[in-house]
Amino acid sequence: MKFTPWSQDVALALLATLREEKGPVLMALQLMQKEFGYVDPACVGLIAHFFNKSRADVHGVLTFYHDLRTTPPLEHQISICVAEACQAVGVRTLAKEAKARFGDMVNDSFCFGNCALGPTAMVDGKLIGRATVGKIESAFQ
Repeated sequence: MKFTPWSQDVALALLATLREEKGPVLMALQLMQKEFGYVDPACVGLIAHFFNKSRADVHGVLTFYHDLRTTPPLEHQISICVAEACQAVGVRTLAKEAKARFGDMVNDSFCFGNCALGPTAMVDGKLIGRATVGKIESAFQ
């Protein structure tokens, strides 16, 4: 995945698109991550100031949601659903094998809504049903 390099000007332009939204903090954090690949620490103060919130409020939302990241992403991002439906079809074995093969690229997530085709993984934004380590590796190309 290609992301825009961090820029305060780009961040401010993105925040301006959310000016009229209700409860914009989570949307702003998600938008920053979508654009830059992560939420730069400078975004906390920027979002707080832009939406007249405290830095603590923004930081609380940022740290509550495990899918939000504060460091630039690795070359590939792999998320594996570890919710109940995927557990029922063997995701624990898949997660163990994937973490052994791909290391820090693998993160646990909770439900992609693809329960009928579990275990489910997401590789660089692409959903993979009936995931295997081989299917995950093939998704890199």
